[in-house]
Amino acid sequence: MPRLPAALGVAILLAGLALSPARTEDYPTRPIRVVVGFGPGAVADVVLRVLATRMSLSLGQQLVVENRPGAGSSLGAEYVARAPKDGYTLLMCTVAQTINPAMNNLSFDFGKDLAPIAAIANAPQMLVAHPSFPASNVRDLIALAKAQPDTVQYASSGAGTMSHLSGVLLNSAAGIKLQQIPYPGSAQSMTDVLAGRVPLMFGPAATVWSNVQGGKIKALAVTQPTRAAIAPEVPTMIEAGVEGYSAGIWMGMLAPAGTPPEIVDKLSRAANEALKSSEMQAVLEKQGVDPLGGTPAAFAKFIDDELKKWAGVVKTAGIKQ
Repeated sequence: MPRLPAALGVAILLAGLALSPARTEDYPTRPIRVVVGFGPGAVADVVLRVLATRMSLSLGQQLVVENRPGAGSSLGAEYVARAPKDGYTLLMCTVAQTINPAMNNLSFDFGKDLAPIAAIANAPQMLVAHPSFPASNVRDLIALAKAQPDTVQYASSGAGTMSHLSGVLLNSAAGIKLQQIPYPGSAQSMTDVLAGRVPLMFGPAATVWSNVQGGKIKALAVTQPTRAAIAPEVPTMIEAGVEGYSAGIWMGMLAPAGTPPEIVDKLSRAANEALKSSEMQAVLEKQGVDPLGGTPAAFAKFIDDELKKWAGVVKTAGIKQ
């Protein structure tokens, strides 16, 4: 009799091991919820909705988008980090998720509590200047900023935003001291750059490009490592001599940490396949967004690098919230 519970336990364990692979192989058997930490109409939301439709076709189950904005998009990330590790609750994240930990005391660890699935897309930023600004490229800008320290200004959408931190990153990488002029939002900062009241700003390429084409501002560089599809003639910061510079507004898909690797790999394959579709390509092009893709391992490495980079940038900027 004393041996019966042990034997029964072994039998149950073996039965569980036998059933577990079958459940993983059958995944998904019901709709999958994908949380995005922004409201409807945001670029990440628009990209996700088309991505979800395409992934649903290959997975055989609907991907349902759920908007959970708040706390700089951290509320949605925390919700997914606490969700069951079964592949039925996913997250569409952005670069903000790798900046937030350096600026706020979060109740979860973004780098450890979520499992990367695939990088999805990148909305490139562009450094632009008023036509009257004497520098027409990044090398001239750096030379001017070194010759006149603390005098060259750039507009931002507020402390801690990408438009601010992109300038902090350039200061650190190039050894200069551009001065941030914060505004309540991007519309106000763009208005003053167009008027020539502030000479420079970093902004989403899709937003500023029409003004560049109209001659109202001039493009100095894009902030991602490769040229942007929306403006292939504009050089990158790296091409301009700022080694290793990268400040794109990227998006990616993650699951709760501990989700079975087989499920993560299946989702990754579906996401990469969706990115190749003509429908997805058309939406990305319209949004001024470049496709990414890649393996879970590559995305994990990318996230780790981003967490370290933005922690250093925020520390350098002395931002506290």
